[in-house]
Amino acid sequence: MYRFAKVAVNVSSQAARQVRHGSTARQDFHSKYGTALMLGGAAFCTAVWGYVLTQTGITWNMSPVGKIQPKPWRGAEEE
Repeated sequence: MYRFAKVAVNVSSQAARQVRHGSTARQDFHSKYGTALMLGGAAFCTAVWGYVLTQTGITWNMSPVGKIQPKPWRGAEEE
């Protein structure tokens, strides 16, 4: 348990150090590249899902409404 506590304190102190010093990324990164990254990601996602839906031949579990017919009702047998 001592090792775990020691590691936990060390990890939290490293996180605090990183928060104090801040990120090394430039502050204008999102304003400069954000829109292009979002559009590129959306295009990639659309292309991948388009391929999956049209080319892979996966059988999707569509609704069985109208395809499954109920069995005929069995009445109580008379004696």
